[in-house]
Amino acid sequence: MEPRLSIVTLGVDDLDRAARFYEAMGLTRHAGITDGVAFFQMGGIVLSLFPRRELAKDAGVDSLASGFSGIALAYNTRSEAEVDAVLQQAVEAGGTIVRPAGRAFWGGRTGYFADTEGHLWEVAHNPAFPIAEDGTIRLPE
Repeated sequence: MEPRLSIVTLGVDDLDRAARFYEAMGLTRHAGITDGVAFFQMGGIVLSLFPRRELAKDAGVDSLASGFSGIALAYNTRSEAEVDAVLQQAVEAGGTIVRPAGRAFWGGRTGYFADTEGHLWEVAHNPAFPIAEDGTIRLPE
């Protein structure tokens, strides 16, 4: 297996609502494949929204299982001020602040929001993880 991530798929209860949220966050929905799914190019990976029941069926798991999924996605910013701006954008798009922005134990600034389907996103500025012009991030040497 190569060390890369290709697609992050979020199971959603309301595909249209979830797609509108991510569009309001500034992502562009792929226009070519839209039947029962929403795809968004995010740098070198793809974010996919797929109906939760269909995703569970595809994976062969119980769609009625509930609770914290143990997954959080992360969006790293180029500045501390951008952390607050992205969290505000999430609220304006219909999301919910789960943890307001604040100082992180590792020296940066971080906060969390949940999208309209409850998926957690950490928004962080970590000065040790610079963001390249093309949006890629590299772990420090």
